[in-house]
Amino acid sequence: MKFRKFGKTVLTAALSSAIVFSLSSCVRSFTVGYLYVTGTVTSTPSGNGIITGFKINNDNGKLAQMDGFPLSSGGANPVRAVLLSGGNFVYVLNRGANSSGGSTCTASALCTTANIVEFAVGGNGILTPQNTFTTQGNNPFRLISDSSGAYLFALDAIAPGTTDPTSPSSSSNPNSYCQTYFGTASCGDVTVFSINSTTGRLTLVTNAQLTSSSGTQVTYFPVPASPIDFTMASGYLLTLSGAASSSPTVEATTAQTVYPYTYSSSTGQLAVSQSTVQSIYSTLNDANVPMGQGTAIIYASGKVYILDNEPTTTDAAPGQIIPFTVGTNGALDALVGGAVADDSTQTDPVQLMVESKGKFLYVANQEGYGISNGAGVVAYVIDPTSSQLTEDSGSPFISGTGAEPQCILEDPSDQYIYTANAGDSTVTGHVLDPNSGVLTSMQGSTGTFSLTGPATWCIVTGRTN
Repeated sequence: MKFRKFGKTVLTAALSSAIVFSLSSCVRSFTVGYLYVTGTVTSTPSGNGIITGFKINNDNGKLAQMDGFPLSSGGANPVRAVLLSGGNFVYVLNRGANSSGGSTCTASALCTTANIVEFAVGGNGILTPQNTFTTQGNNPFRLISDSSGAYLFALDAIAPGTTDPTSPSSSSNPNSYCQTYFGTASCGDVTVFSINSTTGRLTLVTNAQLTSSSGTQVTYFPVPASPIDFTMASGYLLTLSGAASSSPTVEATTAQTVYPYTYSSSTGQLAVSQSTVQSIYSTLNDANVPMGQGTAIIYASGKVYILDNEPTTTDAAPGQIIPFTVGTNGALDALVGGAVADDSTQTDPVQLMVESKGKFLYVANQEGYGISNGAGVVAYVIDPTSSQLTEDSGSPFISGTGAEPQCILEDPSDQYIYTANAGDSTVTGHVLDPNSGVLTSMQGSTGTFSLTGPATWCIVTGRTN
């Protein structure tokens, strides 16, 4: 069978088109995950907070706001959100508002409208509110889950008093458990919930170690006063606590502390693993200086990292990352090499993360030398043998990082790193080089995406069906 010249031309064109289509389909654009950002609407800080949802484009990391967002967070002043493993449920902690309508929660100005709102994650990333729950203490401000998604933990700033459990613990309404455990009239607490894997509903887990005067189990787990942050680490729940030094430029006289509970993954119980708290000191420049401005504690790649916002001056330790391993009974053992300084051009380090391969650690700083200087992300190379940190070449990454970041995370495909920012109400994204750790600008996008109001936290999921 012979083709005429015209037939050959048509066949060649068809084959060429098929090849082009085949090649282009291998690089097609698709949604690799959903990014959720909690925040407030600037004009109404005491009203309900909001959640903004974005689709993450696999090809370039560009964010596209999803239909139906932003939506209400179900309460005022959302400060944390947790996405369960599997991506079926999201929990948002709304810290609430005080009696004057403000979002600052203290012992003298309690935020009495705090709650935890459960959302079901549906098709196309849509969030649907389900149930609302409350913690057992006062002024909750942190929320985490265990790795299996079986239990949820809320950190309350002030535990109830035992004389009057409806009011916060204080010198006039002391908490006997705070006195027994920590020698103080008042302390913080952790509220524990079990999670129904089918419905997402939360059920309170009571403290099997403590019994009230009425004979019932206490409904919370005491932690040292002035809690700052907490994390799950190698079978322990660790809390970072302690009043901050009088100012970021004044060296602390009393070190902030870490307190461990042993965690049972089968019951959700927290059991006292050692009788004393552990004071944290900086070993930067061979100086045994009390840590007084801790901002965050995380557990990643088998190490605990504490972020400290000490001043960048010539006579005191700068902002720093203090790394540890987890030892006997949850005690922290200082890593060889000790603390590592934050970049000298950056101030107010607020959050840190280790990327998925465990090769690089990133610190989100809220400012440079001043508010007029752009906030930067500082990258550190993690030595594969010693785990010591060394600042990455080209760091800090300042361009396009947004003002006053509140959180930092990696997308589900391990290609992009995002911060959500309160200062300019944006989310900013960078391309992650998996070999060097360097963050570069996104292609075909500015890497800056607008929010309705200031950001407070962010979470991400790779579940897209």
